[in-house]
Amino acid sequence: MRMVDLIAKKRDGGTLTKAEIDWMITEYVKDNIPDYQVSAFLMATYFNGMEDAEQADLAFAMLNSGDRLNLDEIPGIKVDKHSTGGVGDKISIPLTPLVACLGVPIPMISGRGLGHTGGTLDKLESIPGFNVHETEAEFKAQVKDIGQAIISSSGDMAPADRRIYALRDVTATVESIPLIASSIMSKKIASGTNALVFDVKVGNGAFMKTQADAEKLARALVAIGHAAGVDGVALLTDMNQPLGVTIGNSLEIAESIAILKNRGPKDVRELTLTLAAHMLVLGKRAESLEVALGMCEDALKDGRALRAFKQLIERQGGDSRVVDDPTRLPQAQYKVPVVAQADGYVTAIDSNALGIAVMQLGGGRATKDSVLDLAVGLVLHKKVGTPVTAGDTLAMIHADSEDIDAIEQAVQQAFTIGPDAPEKAPLIKQIIK
Repeated sequence: MRMVDLIAKKRDGGTLTKAEIDWMITEYVKDNIPDYQVSAFLMATYFNGMEDAEQADLAFAMLNSGDRLNLDEIPGIKVDKHSTGGVGDKISIPLTPLVACLGVPIPMISGRGLGHTGGTLDKLESIPGFNVHETEAEFKAQVKDIGQAIISSSGDMAPADRRIYALRDVTATVESIPLIASSIMSKKIASGTNALVFDVKVGNGAFMKTQADAEKLARALVAIGHAAGVDGVALLTDMNQPLGVTIGNSLEIAESIAILKNRGPKDVRELTLTLAAHMLVLGKRAESLEVALGMCEDALKDGRALRAFKQLIERQGGDSRVVDDPTRLPQAQYKVPVVAQADGYVTAIDSNALGIAVMQLGGGRATKDSVLDLAVGLVLHKKVGTPVTAGDTLAMIHADSEDIDAIEQAVQQAFTIGPDAPEKAPLIKQIIK
């Protein structure tokens, strides 16, 4: 085979065979195909897309380019959750102990944030001492013992994906649904999970801006999972405003603790419970979503989920005293209110702008090498549909610098205030199996 022929085939709208995709990925990892030819292939794919079988073959080829975790020694159906990322999306943190305490093992290999979406690992590292770097043996032992672990990727899982992702980032080909789906699934299947729940965000703070695109991605993820023998369900969820009321690492941990104490924002609670219920059904711990929801609500009310979170923190070297005293989490030096300039209702919030504001405060990465300030962020006092009076606090900026005038202005401009209350949008837009 020649790479130039595969590029031409894709350029002309053709469908690559499994043998062609396997050859391309194998030779690329061996450094026998240069980056510029793979870049040309990525651009051709960006414009012409892929068939279902083709994107599954790409996912499997990238999966087979490296190590694959075997979790067979851990009893039960292992279920994981993947979110496509959004502003204020801290769901993995309360979700993991909630599901684990109900008997479904959660072997979660998570990631860090880049840009305006925070990473689960960064948030957890705001808990003093929390260690996300475990060996494979430690990871398996922990999931076996307490039913849960959240760590960073170890070993050499899907190295082809890592290289291709870096190319996509610099060749304007990130926003390709087949490339996104195969990238996600190569890593998730490599992690050894038996079933997956996908939280596909849609809206101004999400990667997928339209429901049609989000649905295409969700269907691609579920289809690749089925092809790999991994059961799955995808939920399309709203990201036209931040999730919950906090954006920023330690602030989101504090909000997660509130959820586990059976308090906290309604939207975070609803999504946590709904995703958990689907995970219990996939893990064969409940026969229906209704039964599963009841089980989850009980585990929040009676403290089991909170105790499981303490157990997770302690097992990974963290200070579990933060659960009872969240002020032990990193605290910002300054709190600056952003106030409304007019009466009315909050009709829209630019989630992307708020995410960027937190990144500029130091709470997110502008580059992979950025060092995070785990204390900074935003606490929202008003959300879409809330009535406001001029002078009301829209959001509180938590900062470690007084020089934040531009950020303050950006936060204020992210809120649209109009005379009439907007229609309430559903949090969960669609479920795809």
